[in-house]
Amino acid sequence: MSPSRVEAFIGEVLSPERFADYVADPARHVLLAERAGVALGYAMLVGGEPSDDDVRAAIRLRPTVELSKIYVLPQAHGTGAAALLMAQALEWARASGANGVWLGVNQQNERAQRFYGKSGFERVGTKRFLVGGVHEDDYVMERRVGGEAGVTGR
Repeated sequence: MSPSRVEAFIGEVLSPERFADYVADPARHVLLAERAGVALGYAMLVGGEPSDDDVRAAIRLRPTVELSKIYVLPQAHGTGAAALLMAQALEWARASGANGVWLGVNQQNERAQRFYGKSGFERVGTKRFLVGGVHEDDYVMERRVGGEAGVTGR
């Protein structure tokens, strides 16, 4: 993926203005991992039925929550920040009444796919994802959260 496409995606989807909208949206939940006041990464969940037809056809568990984003800075890889974000994201989904959590991951991103697999997700379908005006092919992955024991939280 070219740097210009990544830059366009960041400007469209990950700008400070967009994050202000995300945080204000009652259907979304944003988590921040930090150490000593320094951000290490974040996760964003979106409640409700997916708008994408391919995703709706692929996922099996309802009600559902989308794990829309989960990013950890490269210098935070191996610190446990990603695992903590994932655990908290899954707990929020469970506490919100979801039976499942789904996500889309680029088919070329093997590192992320391994992480999601270790986190209990399995491939259930495919979808297209627009980045910088070009479609990428994603796997749709899903895991059950309803009915499992876990930590309690907000």
